[in-house]
Amino acid sequence: MGAIIVIVKRLSYGLRFILFLLLSINAIWLISQSANGATLGQNRILDLSIEELMQIEVTSVSRRAQKLSQTASAIFVITQDDIRRSGVTSIPEALRMAPGVEVARVGTDKWSISVRGFNGRFANKLQVLIDGRSVYTPLFSGVIWSQQDTFIEDIERIEVIRGPSATVWGANAVNGVINIITKKAADTQGVLFSAGGGSFEQGFMGVRYGGKLSDNTAFRLYAKSFGRDNMTSIASTNVHDNWQSARAGFRIDHVHGIDQVTLQGDIFVNRIGDSLQQPTLLAPFSRLDVVDTTENGGNIRMRWDRNFSNQSSMMLQAYYDRVYNQLAPLTKYAESFDIDFQHRLPLFSQHDVTWGLNYRLYNNKVAESVLTAFTPAQKTNHNFSAFVRDEIALIPNKLALFLGTRLDHNDFTGLEIQPSGRLMLTPNEHNSIWISVSRAVRIPSRGENDVTIAGRVLQSLPGTTGSTLPGLMVVQGNNHFASEKLIAYELGYRRPLASNISIDLAGFFNDYTQLRDFRFGQPVPGAGIIPHVVLPILFTNDTTAHSYGMETSVDWRPRENWRLQGNYSYLQIHTASNAEFRQMDSSSSGAGKANPRHQFSLRSHYDYSERLQFNLWVRYVSGLAFFNIPAYVTMDAKLAWKPIKNTEFFVVGQNLFQQKHRESQSDFIPSIPVYIPRGVYAGMEWRF
Repeated sequence: MGAIIVIVKRLSYGLRFILFLLLSINAIWLISQSANGATLGQNRILDLSIEELMQIEVTSVSRRAQKLSQTASAIFVITQDDIRRSGVTSIPEALRMAPGVEVARVGTDKWSISVRGFNGRFANKLQVLIDGRSVYTPLFSGVIWSQQDTFIEDIERIEVIRGPSATVWGANAVNGVINIITKKAADTQGVLFSAGGGSFEQGFMGVRYGGKLSDNTAFRLYAKSFGRDNMTSIASTNVHDNWQSARAGFRIDHVHGIDQVTLQGDIFVNRIGDSLQQPTLLAPFSRLDVVDTTENGGNIRMRWDRNFSNQSSMMLQAYYDRVYNQLAPLTKYAESFDIDFQHRLPLFSQHDVTWGLNYRLYNNKVAESVLTAFTPAQKTNHNFSAFVRDEIALIPNKLALFLGTRLDHNDFTGLEIQPSGRLMLTPNEHNSIWISVSRAVRIPSRGENDVTIAGRVLQSLPGTTGSTLPGLMVVQGNNHFASEKLIAYELGYRRPLASNISIDLAGFFNDYTQLRDFRFGQPVPGAGIIPHVVLPILFTNDTTAHSYGMETSVDWRPRENWRLQGNYSYLQIHTASNAEFRQMDSSSSGAGKANPRHQFSLRSHYDYSERLQFNLWVRYVSGLAFFNIPAYVTMDAKLAWKPIKNTEFFVVGQNLFQQKHRESQSDFIPSIPVYIPRGVYAGMEWRF
């Protein structure tokens, strides 16, 4: 009980009130309904055979439900059971389970996440969705992971597509798509309460309540909060990046005949900080501490589905998202509105056609800071798109051809065309072979057009002699910056090797053109008391690259109560650039040295009994020469004990093999590099 009191004290007064109000309102209901809770030792994934695991339905590949074994794409599914057993406390950490995904922590609230290379804090070739709602921001082309959260127990699965999916999901789905799918309200009935804390995970608490408004209408409410500790720099100083967050949300699902309507929303508040390397004319860098910055925001989503038959359906979705006081880059507000329509219908006897339309609006106003400024400060951008995709049964249940294309029109580069073709052979129920050729583009961001970023101080300017004035290097946007382009070739194979083991293999070759790089502009005299020269560094499209690699995942059940899941990823990137300022960008021309060549993961899920579970997770990531970061091996462990029905206690150890290690560092926004610490936390969970 004392531990719970300590955890509660760490939370904000506002969230304490929300949580205990919800608990008080439902206290009588909890007591009366406790006998209807989940059964002891409910482990859905360990109850499934290997064949059943391969028949799990996914929706992200073709925007309709299909069996995992029948998808002509490199896709990996992270289930709720995987998340629960791993002990992770955030979506970014859960993504480490998927092969081909590079997850590197940059700070307490910052990650670099990409698929198949070109990683960075502002990685720009990965489309991320939550329930089909894009959280990719065009302000700088990337994802702000500290803003993407939910009650983690409400996640049904995370579908990770490796390789381009632009035909289905549009521009910026270049190297992959991550779709975080939450449970329906009907699947989250009753009350769930969780709390805990430890060394790095200072304290966390969450509550969810699900009920029914009528026989056809289910709902849920949730609220959560946590606090995470500061990290330390490689110089052993505090970087003031502790993170406190509070979030709440709801979901309502109404089903009537062939129609289903969903209304869903979230609000959040983050209190975060950072330590930056600020360039000055008196020294190469001075330290700038940004402490206790508060950002907040929310979103609301409405979706209507109508299922005419097993092969015919219609979907209409709209959402609105707004964030205030965003820290990096410093933004007064950023908002987006999206409306999406799709229609699936059978055509003749062999065609399964899906087509759709989309409109997306982005509006933001960016504040000027000592490091960044946008001109103009406020801007609105529009994106229109249409797509069509046809699944052709060349030989029913044996050979299928998937053809499609998407037309995207954006304010920066105009019309972009993104076609794809896939062929899938299933000679029998145990083997699946697929090949594909796809084109995808990454459209420019406001940053690449409108930004000015203060760079480092130079004692002499490149290409000059005899200059006695210091130079201040400044990165500047270029309104002629073009889209980055990819032609991708993929090959994949899946099969169960036996009744208790399966394998999934994928190989790829990616050919990139017009990648981002930099060139020198014309030096100009700088303003200020200290005489200096400003050296502009301009965005260009002078880099090309090709990458190749493979990913494999193996799922093995050596015993009924023991599951092993391992994966290995190999990646090689070669870049070539005509730019004058080469290998400045870790997510472009420097990618060959800034992405791990080898990644390995092995997870073990073992049930000693219905009451006791023990889970281990070992990971290896090779070094990053670009940042002078060595390879590392680490392990997480979770021990869970269920003494009585509906109650679980757990202890989790994170990064156990070393006291601290480095994983990456920030690009563009010069946060001071940090060490990732070892951590231990304990907690409890009650379900009623």
